[in-house]
Amino acid sequence: MQSETSVLTDKKVTKRSKALHKGWKKELIAYAFISPWLLGFLGFIIGPMIASLYLSFTDYDMLSSPSWVGLQNYITMFTDDSRFWTSLKVTFTFVFISVPFKLAFALFVAMLFVKARRGVGLYRSVYYIPSIVGGSVAVAVMWKQLFGREGAINGILSYFGIEGQNWIASPDYALSTLIILVVWQFGSPMLIFLAGLKQIPTELYEAAAVDGASKFSQFFKITIPMLTPVIFFNLVMQMISGFMTFTQSFLITAGGPLDRTLFYAVYLYEKGFTHFQMGYASAMAWILLIIVAVFTALIFKSSSAWVYYESEGGK
Repeated sequence: MQSETSVLTDKKVTKRSKALHKGWKKELIAYAFISPWLLGFLGFIIGPMIASLYLSFTDYDMLSSPSWVGLQNYITMFTDDSRFWTSLKVTFTFVFISVPFKLAFALFVAMLFVKARRGVGLYRSVYYIPSIVGGSVAVAVMWKQLFGREGAINGILSYFGIEGQNWIASPDYALSTLIILVVWQFGSPMLIFLAGLKQIPTELYEAAAVDGASKFSQFFKITIPMLTPVIFFNLVMQMISGFMTFTQSFLITAGGPLDRTLFYAVYLYEKGFTHFQMGYASAMAWILLIIVAVFTALIFKSSSAWVYYESEGGK
């Protein structure tokens, strides 16, 4: 009797051991497939982030070994660097103006293209092109020529008898020209809005029309609430992108005139690679990370009050 019990126990142990071995084998295969991404994540994201955090507490000029200074970089930044505050002001102004305009314009164009019309696919592609090439050097140079003293914009204004100016070099208008450039790159959020609009059931609009709701009411009572998850996604992505804006300011205005377009990322680059203050630049990078994290957390926290999820009963 004891022998039979022992045999059954051995069989159970063997069966469990095989199941565990099979499970481990599956996990190892899964890790093998994702290992390229894991290596890249550890080597190109986590590693540099840890190094940056360490350097932010040092005085490092890339030519000699870093020397530990504790919180001095952060103290100097907040108490003795007026250009740091200028770059923050410019970046916040840029984000708070460009992101709403960009999303509104993207939604407007998406609503124009949501209905199937002849050639609508071609128009969608054409309007998406600025998002592909908008951040390139060529487009930045083109934008600089368009808004220059002898540019096409002044040529059009002169046709109507309006005297133009060098918009890029003007302290009053330089930031506005960069905002227009970024708003012009609305293709990516437009496509996401377009996908969201196509998911709204047509029965809702038909029922609203039967009840006598105007197009205006349908837009604010049906379209906007049903699109709030898409608006939420676009808002987070565009906000993060706005805080990291670099190419347009660096290539078109180089932070000028009079620091009116000194974006945070441009000033960070200037500190790190022009003044060789890599420790200070690393501290600025961590402040930017904290700012982006705080705003992202605020948007996520507020989403329960304005984002409508149909799968959760509207909550």
